[in-house]
Amino acid sequence: MLTERLKKQIEFILEIDKEKNIRRQNHLTDGARRENDAEHAWHMAIMIYLLKEYADGEFDVAKAMIMALIHDIVEIDAGDTYAYDADNLKTQRDREEKAAERIFGILPKEQKEELKALFEEFEAGESKEAQFARAIDCFQPLLLNNANDGKDWYAHKVKKSQVVHRQRFAKMCAPEIWDESMKIIDRNLRLGSIADD
Repeated sequence: MLTERLKKQIEFILEIDKEKNIRRQNHLTDGARRENDAEHAWHMAIMIYLLKEYADGEFDVAKAMIMALIHDIVEIDAGDTYAYDADNLKTQRDREEKAAERIFGILPKEQKEELKALFEEFEAGESKEAQFARAIDCFQPLLLNNANDGKDWYAHKVKKSQVVHRQRFAKMCAPEIWDESMKIIDRNLRLGSIADD
């Protein structure tokens, strides 16, 4: 007989399996298909661990990795909002807050509160952990786009200033990642994958 607590935890585990069906705009490195949210979260978590030495100061790596793993769970209800879609960005926060309440609400109360607080901390981008996780959240698709010669930037007519703005957390907390990001952006500008402003 399942306890009520375990029942709620299993329900949440099965619910978040839906994240595997949320397709992002960016393609995998080989360009064959679009990445899903679960793949993005996994990739981010590994990157946080591997690239932690580039953070400007100490931070709780495990906490940042958990933020990476849960930050897009809300897209099960809210859907993926493309980083350069100005119209959908206007309603993103409201959609994601409602989704966070429902999805994390499946869990036992203290786990709901813990994960929802981590989600909100990530969104605020103020703590060292959130800043580094946000930097990696933007660096990961930058690397994928660069690997497929800017296919997604080109398709959406993305401008240099938009891509630079997305990397602002790296500028705040990971100078070497910021520098590498600027090299990637300049390369894609020269290739014509990113439009000049």
